[in-house]
Amino acid sequence: MTVYAIIGGSGLTQLEGLNIRQSLAVDTPYGAPSAEVQIGEYAGKEVLFLARHGHPHRLPPHRVNYRANLWALKQAGAEAILAVNAVGGIHPVMDSGFLCVPHQLIDYTSGREHTYFADNLEQVTHIDFSYPYSETLRQRLIAALVAENVGFASQGVYACTQGPRLETAAEIERLERDGCDIVGMTGMPEAALARELELDYACLALVVNPAAGKSTAVISMVEIEQALRDGMGKVTSTLARVLKA
Repeated sequence: MTVYAIIGGSGLTQLEGLNIRQSLAVDTPYGAPSAEVQIGEYAGKEVLFLARHGHPHRLPPHRVNYRANLWALKQAGAEAILAVNAVGGIHPVMDSGFLCVPHQLIDYTSGREHTYFADNLEQVTHIDFSYPYSETLRQRLIAALVAENVGFASQGVYACTQGPRLETAAEIERLERDGCDIVGMTGMPEAALARELELDYACLALVVNPAAGKSTAVISMVEIEQALRDGMGKVTSTLARVLKA
């Protein structure tokens, strides 16, 4: 039986309903992860949970120790990762509250520790990253979303920007020309590190605001936080359905 780990993003620093059996303060060669790895029962299955930004939310996207997070989860026994990400909507259908299971991504970040192989002086390692998400996990998420009967897209291109500031309208126009449908700040290097560790990985993205220039309104953190509160129930019920299946 596959051991799942859930990485919670903004709005999901705690997994409500997780019957915690153990909290592990994992020591990794890459430093401390964002939070302790919680191990317990969720939806009747053993699951691991890690808050990407810490609990409480304290780490901005460019300060997250992604290498330590993924290493800690694998060390604790994870075999597959379900990552939850809050994103902005670029494609017209990606309105607030909409869910997306991306099939591709483009990395616009810089300066992040993005590989476990940087210091390997004996052998150069190149991973195949043509398809960054596990298709098996994507299909499980899609089936759960269909059963939940909520608005979602079964594919999309995730643009990962550096943050912590939000993007300019011109930057969003550029991302749209590049073919991106949603924009977030935490999709990379997380997905690539999971591939290096041979962990299946898929993303469930919750749209919490129209991206810059896609609405006449000013992007408000108050509205984003409200969208997180309104949408996180759909996220957690979807995750529960995946685990039950």
